[in-house]
Amino acid sequence: MDISLYFEPVAIHNIIDEEHVHPNHIIKYLSVYTKDKSFPSLEETDIAIFGVNEGRAAIDNEGCKNAADHFRKYFYSLFKHHNIRIADLGNIRPGNSINDTYFAVRDVVASLLKKNIIPIIIGGGQDLTFANYLAYESLGKIINLVSVDNMFDLGDPESPITSKTYLSKIITHQPSYLFNFSNIGYQTYLVDKEAINLMDKLYFDVYRLGFVQSDMEEVEPMVRNADMMSVDISSVRQSDAPGNACATPNGFYGEELCRIMRYAGMSDKLSSLGIYEINPEYDRKGQTASLAAQAVWYFIDGFYNRKQDFPIKDKKFYIKYRVVIKELQNEIIFYKSKKTNRWWMEVPCPSRLKSKYERHYLISCSYNDYKIAMKEEVPDRWWQAYQKIM
Repeated sequence: MDISLYFEPVAIHNIIDEEHVHPNHIIKYLSVYTKDKSFPSLEETDIAIFGVNEGRAAIDNEGCKNAADHFRKYFYSLFKHHNIRIADLGNIRPGNSINDTYFAVRDVVASLLKKNIIPIIIGGGQDLTFANYLAYESLGKIINLVSVDNMFDLGDPESPITSKTYLSKIITHQPSYLFNFSNIGYQTYLVDKEAINLMDKLYFDVYRLGFVQSDMEEVEPMVRNADMMSVDISSVRQSDAPGNACATPNGFYGEELCRIMRYAGMSDKLSSLGIYEINPEYDRKGQTASLAAQAVWYFIDGFYNRKQDFPIKDKKFYIKYRVVIKELQNEIIFYKSKKTNRWWMEVPCPSRLKSKYERHYLISCSYNDYKIAMKEEVPDRWWQAYQKIM
């Protein structure tokens, strides 16, 4: 498939002043699709960045359709610290209908995933998460989705898909390829209590902003367990990211978002990323676009520091722990990587389902989960995965 047909080239002369580009700025090392340069070959590409100029379903925030070039202005001027193999594919043209845009995003992401290239989507509305999800469906992959957001975006499942209802569309979509959903940073006063109860009934992981900020290290296993990540920039407080019509006074600090993004980059499992809802109309001196650029820089830094310790293959590189829990009449098996000190838990999986859930019965966890098990308590992460597999 020739995915270049979906893209318009980057108008690079409108974004940067080439006379002021430093020899070590990232732009010097990117393969960028421009009017003067052909579409990147992708043969030696690890990460592909592209924009989606689509904001028709971004509730009260349609100006986010112009985010990609706003982002590039700041991303291109950051310094590179690795031997990067990154392509900027340009911007996906909006379709005649929004479903046409979703179709294009799905095809592009699926094509990149087949080549083991990580797509980084700069949206556009967060409804594009649905199109990203459809790419995994087209490949027959059951996945975990993590969303960094101050709410769940459930809405009315019967209403058209928007940035405020996309999650309902993913949950109810059939056949389902969603194994687990995790929300990082929801704010309780922005979320209906019934929605929280629904997340609990579905055995999904949702974490309040205050809980996450109290121990940021616990975010690492949350992110490490995901295949795709969706970031709504409104999850960051307005003082740090004003470029969003729905920004609120509370949320993550900018440096906390960057930390989450580095964890995501370091995850051997995570294979796509989207950053959405950046609206240049509300931005102040490029503050939000600059933060998004730095967050992507941290993701890239994490990616080039991956340790390749998942999935667990050669057991000599791990320490195995068995914890007996009487309540289960069973044991929980933990693995600790000798290379990174990262932890995993193994969930019992019937032989007939092992091929289906081969990437999901080994769950990322933390040392804290091991300590909980040592008290003969079942860690929440283990129990939720167990319920879905059994």
